[in-house]
Formats: sequence, C-alpha cells, structure tokens
Amino acid sequence: MTELLPLMTYCFVMSGTPGPNNVMLASSGANFGYRGALPAILGIQFGVFVQTLVVCIGLGNVFIAYPQIQQVLRIAGALYLVYLAWKLSGASVGEAHAPTPVSFAQAALFQALNPKTWVKSITIASVFMPLGLSASSAALLVAVVGTLVGFPCSSMWALFGVAIRGLLRDPRKQRVFNLTMGATLLMLAGLFLR
Repeated sequence: MTELLPLMTYCFVMSGTPGPNNVMLASSGANFGYRGALPAILGIQFGVFVQTLVVCIGLGNVFIAYPQIQQVLRIAGALYLVYLAWKLSGASVGEAHAPTPVSFAQAALFQALNPKTWVKSITIASVFMPLGLSASSAALLVAVVGTLVGFPCSSMWALFGVAIRGLLRDPRKQRVFNLTMGATLLMLAGLFLR
C-alpha cells in the first residue's frame, strides 16, 4: 500500500484539479443533476482506465517515436472543447430544446483527445509502474488504482455542480454560469494549442 501512495497522490491531484473533464462534470451536475452526470463520470473513468492500460503496455513508445501524433490529438482535443463550450453555452433550465448531458460514450471517447489525460497516463507509465510485475499486470494495477481514485474526484465535481444548482434557478444566473463554464473550456482549448 505504501508503495502505491505516490501513485494515488498523483492520481488524486490529476483527477481532482480543474480540467476539461471536471468543468464538464460541474456543468452537467448543475444542469442535469448527479444522475444526469453519472454516465459522463463513468465514461470518463472507463476512458481513462483504457487509456492508462494501453499507454502503460506500450503506446507511450509510439508517441516518443512519432510526436506529430500527439500534436494531431492535441488539436482534435482543442476542437472538441470548443464544441463542448458551444453546446454548454446553450444549456438553459426549462428550455424546450435544452441540450442533453454528455453520454458515457462521448465522455469515454473524449479521453483520447484530452491532453490532460494523455499527460496523466504517460506520466504513470514512465514514473509509477511498479517493479517486479509483468507489464500487463503492472498496467492493470495502476489503471485500477487510477480509477478507484478518479471516481470520487469526478463525483465531487458533479456534486459541486449539483450544490450550486439551487443558485442557478434564475435563468440569468444559469446563463452566466453556463457561459462562464463555456469560456473556461475555450481557455483550456487555447492552452492545448500552445
């Protein structure tokens, strides 16, 4: 357990700090409640789990050999954040055509475009892989640890959105919140394109 503590701490910091996933979850929680955000929470955890497993088993070497692949993913991720910002800025309580929450599949697939998730999985593969295990066993262990730490962090962000939901009953306040969250996603997209 003490050998896994640095990995758990790293996963907590990466999963608990602001980023595209957490902005999306806070917005989903505020607009659709925890139940509406749950498919996105589970999709994020599934996507991060698969990505960590694949990177730890060997995809990280491909990125080292072909860094342009990472650049393409960075651009695609930034474009998807722009799309999410646009979608989020249109969310409004009581609107006849209110957007739907992010689905399990959308959240899982977004992890392939999320630069923060790539940094996390590559760092785990290069720094936190336990010694004395086969590559696949070590990859499975760190992916499971990441998921066990990540789920409550993701839930915390969605619950933050739920907690401020009452403040957003006024359509103008909700509009300001959604526009602020959308602007935050646009800023993150800009950072990814640096």
